[in-house]
Amino acid sequence: MTSIDRTQAWQTIKQDDSHWDLIIVGGGITGVGILREAARLGLKSLLIEQQDFAWGTSSRSSKMVHGGLRYIAQGDLKLTKHSAQERERLIAEAPGLVARLGYIFPIRKGQIPGKLALNSLLKIYDKLAGIKSQQSFSAKQLLQRVPGLNPDKLKGASYYTDAVTDDSRLVLRVLHEALQEQTCAINYCRAESLLYEDNGQVNGITLHNMVNNELQNVRCKVVINATGAWVDYLREPVSHERTIRPLRGSHIIIPHALAPVEDALTLFHPRDKRAVFIFPWENSTVIGTTDLDHHHSLDLEPSISQDEVDYLLTLVQQQFPQSGINRNSIISTYAGVRPVISKDRHKAPSKEKRDHQVWIDQGMVSVSGGKLTTFRLIARDTINAAIALINRDSPTAAFSTTPGTTSNRKESIIARPSITPEHLKLADIKLAERLIGCYGNHAENIVLEAKQGELDRIANTRFCLAEIRWSARNESVVYLDDLLLRRSRIGLLLKDGAVQLLPQLEQICVKELGWDDAQWAEQVARYVALWQQHYYLPNAS
Repeated sequence: MTSIDRTQAWQTIKQDDSHWDLIIVGGGITGVGILREAARLGLKSLLIEQQDFAWGTSSRSSKMVHGGLRYIAQGDLKLTKHSAQERERLIAEAPGLVARLGYIFPIRKGQIPGKLALNSLLKIYDKLAGIKSQQSFSAKQLLQRVPGLNPDKLKGASYYTDAVTDDSRLVLRVLHEALQEQTCAINYCRAESLLYEDNGQVNGITLHNMVNNELQNVRCKVVINATGAWVDYLREPVSHERTIRPLRGSHIIIPHALAPVEDALTLFHPRDKRAVFIFPWENSTVIGTTDLDHHHSLDLEPSISQDEVDYLLTLVQQQFPQSGINRNSIISTYAGVRPVISKDRHKAPSKEKRDHQVWIDQGMVSVSGGKLTTFRLIARDTINAAIALINRDSPTAAFSTTPGTTSNRKESIIARPSITPEHLKLADIKLAERLIGCYGNHAENIVLEAKQGELDRIANTRFCLAEIRWSARNESVVYLDDLLLRRSRIGLLLKDGAVQLLPQLEQICVKELGWDDAQWAEQVARYVALWQQHYYLPNAS
């Protein structure tokens, strides 16, 4: 793994403008997963992202690495099995970043489905994953496990396990591993337009460096469009069709003490009977998600609506009626746009399937759909399509995309670091585990380069200033929001977007990013305005 150096990346692009095997557009989990698989094959590959790495859906998910329980109900056992097996590998390979989490279905009188049907479904789910986690709780046991839960008509609960992660840090962990001698990645670099051969085949992109406003034509053997909800932007000019239905999912974050869950509660909303979660994440409690058509421009940060706030508050107030949870309890909000492939826009959003699809149009490979858990399988499907174009005379697949096959077992999804938590010699072993999970072997440098007091946890979060300093130096930070909303998540976890930390953050940013007083003031103003508009409550003052 290496640092992500934006300046060096742009110089490399200008020097090697016509010598790439692949140009990958999109810096979310799918794009960086493709770059990682390209690196395994020794393909000279460039990844570009028009905003920040993980800026889109990949930092705004429900943070769940799950096997797709609902796919069983839809009869798709194969997809469920593949997803569950990928989940188990991620739990095993990325401790400290991907963690097993209990999931509870509270069962109340008159609820459908009932305990018998749920338990049968969950046993199948466990069997497909090769684990045994399903169990039942009585009403008394559940109330002991979830203090403050509404006891009305409560009969008990069904229990199983999935997993939870920091989605943005997962993207960055995979990106670090993908950056090798023959690969390169740059953020804030937009694909302005496609370039074509004389025969009409796509063979490159005009890039726009959004930081210095430079343009650069870059040629390659295959362009891969892995832009998720944005995939039609590049694809429509060559395919003459639109396939993506952007669906918005929003969440609210409240103090953990108000809804002290240690497991994820799977609940049916009283308004529309949709499944919504109340779950623990980064020492807070998250409620989500909604599922609505997103009619705003995808180039603008998505935001939660007032109706969505009310919808989520209604659920958590119903489930924890004595906690006094209200609008003022909300620490922050976030909204993301899911790339759902759809042919029937009249179908209810929650009924849409979430599987991925790969298209080839005039020599460009596009991919969209799917879910976080199966990013490696999606990446390998996409790489296989690109390899077929590069080796037209002998289009042999580079990878098997079936979990459990020999070729899949040989290579990890996330490389196991060579250091252990004990190696870091921190008194806080949980912090050591999380640093290694999120940063791999770089965790050692984070500890060694920390200033006095910077390895203490920030307030009630699991983050520390030492990792923020290291990220500022090594992870292509352009804006303050990169640092507070994606490299770390403290902007989501602390009151007012962590503005109380600004004096300490200023010292770090001046030292590591070279910002002067005017630049710092500009960055703070940008961040505060962005947070108020897109990560807090609608019409917040």
